Amino acid sequence: MPHDPSNPSRDPVPAALRVVVATIAIVILLAATWFWANLLLQIFAAILLAIALQSGARGLHRLTGLGMKPGVLVVLLAFLVVTVTALRMAGPAIMNQFEQLVQGLPDSWQALSDWISAHPIGQAVIDRLPTSEGSGGMSQMAGSLPNLLGLVTGTLNTMMGSMTAIFLLIVLSIYFAMESDTYREGALRLVAPDSRDRARDILDDLGHKLAHWMGGQALDMLFVAMLAGLGLWALDVPLALILAVIAGITNVVPIIGPFVSGAIAAVAAAPEGLDTALYVVLLFTAIQMFEGNILMPMIQRYAVELPPALTIIAIVAVGSLFNPAAVILATPLLIVAITLIRRIYVEGVLGDTGSDD
Repeated sequence: MPHDPSNPSRDPVPAALRVVVATIAIVILLAATWFWANLLLQIFAAILLAIALQSGARGLHRLTGLGMKPGVLVVLLAFLVVTVTALRMAGPAIMNQFEQLVQGLPDSWQALSDWISAHPIGQAVIDRLPTSEGSGGMSQMAGSLPNLLGLVTGTLNTMMGSMTAIFLLIVLSIYFAMESDTYREGALRLVAPDSRDRARDILDDLGHKLAHWMGGQALDMLFVAMLAGLGLWALDVPLALILAVIAGITNVVPIIGPFVSGAIAAVAAAPEGLDTALYVVLLFTAIQMFEGNILMPMIQRYAVELPPALTIIAIVAVGSLFNPAAVILATPLLIVAITLIRRIYVEGVLGDTGSDD
């Protein structure tokens, strides 16, 4: 049968070549992702900041009619002014409390462990610890306790690395925000022409979901920090300001973050008496119950709802594959993965277009 170039279905070679090329491209992409993981994570963080800048610029455009590019610069300058002002006003107090917290955690932990050792059940638990020399094991744990704060300081330091990395992150986010159409259209040219409209729709969907998540997460962190600060102040717990800041920051990591901040606050309150430490535990439990059952459902009307089990898996997987700093990006990465799987595989391949949002 003669070859008909107008009918590609009769010539399996182009299809086979496409499969080979696609396979090679996927392998190269996976290898690049592995070897350039830190750079790609920083680019993803810059994209998130760019989305936040664009969201603010759109709000300014609706209110004042200001163009997108000037709006991005105004939003960035406003953020820098607010940040610098806040650091000048509260920074010294926060750093002073932070240093006191780090220095006092071992003694706080020792006070808590002494109380536990005084009870038979607590002593039985201590005796079963891997460092089973009783109080010696607890002392070793007390000496290493400040490492709990690594989720706050180490994560940020590892993610940023240096002032150069911070500068690069800011510059990338500005370029992405101000020239988003250029970069998006450039990426779309990698997609087959007949699929570009759908790809463009998927990118818009990703941008909206990530913007909603960041807005909802910012509100959630602010409310948690305020509630923790007011509660700790009412309980007359020392270093309430830094403990509230830690509660807000660590809340960016769902489930695990609140547990860490609550544990740090309880240990810090132990020298004030075990009853105070227990009240702190109850306070953080009440805050998380309020957040999970009232605050987050209200926020998720306008943000993104994620299955808790998948969130935990994403945090553990990202932290294991990359570094502890990457857990900050685990949730937005999960949003990207879920959206791409749903839009490309479930809808595009399986043909299931039923809405599950």
